Amino acid sequence: MSTKYKFTDTTATYFVTATIVDWIDVFTRDVYKNILLDSIRHCQQNQGLQVHAWMLIPNHLHMIYSVVDGKDPALVLKNIKSFTALKIIDAIINNPQESRKKWMLDLFEKNGQSNKSNYRFQFWQHENHPVLLDTNKMLDERMKYLHENPVRAGFVSVPEEWLYSSALDYYTERKGLLSLVMLG
Repeated sequence: MSTKYKFTDTTATYFVTATIVDWIDVFTRDVYKNILLDSIRHCQQNQGLQVHAWMLIPNHLHMIYSVVDGKDPALVLKNIKSFTALKIIDAIINNPQESRKKWMLDLFEKNGQSNKSNYRFQFWQHENHPVLLDTNKMLDERMKYLHENPVRAGFVSVPEEWLYSSALDYYTERKGLLSLVMLG
């Protein structure tokens, strides 16, 4: 059985990617970003989540994390994705200023109908591609990749200019939006 892209060690540190279906740019609005960040904070406080690095751009989240107290890293990520899917879709439905409401909901519903494990909508792609970071080299490579993502996307010229990232914590004296358990 392949162990590629699986959570194989509950005590390890992982790099994961959570992507919106059809790469929809949902996280262009603060209200949706805040729902995701609040869910991550909740899991930090209540489910043993330790965030080591993260980056959010409009259509996906990268995170380097581990869990403590015998928690399951796959289950913690599933909880974040399940909760945020429901809350963000509800926020889209109830946002009178959302100009893309019909378009997004139609795509979420189309994706939901094509997968029997969904009730109605599918917000996140099901795959997270967890990568076990079991060497310092792998950790450094993924940390650099994660922090440089907004630069490669053309949003900023240097990683620490991107507010929705742990680059602030790693490259400046400033504190970012999420509490971190720093590595290295």
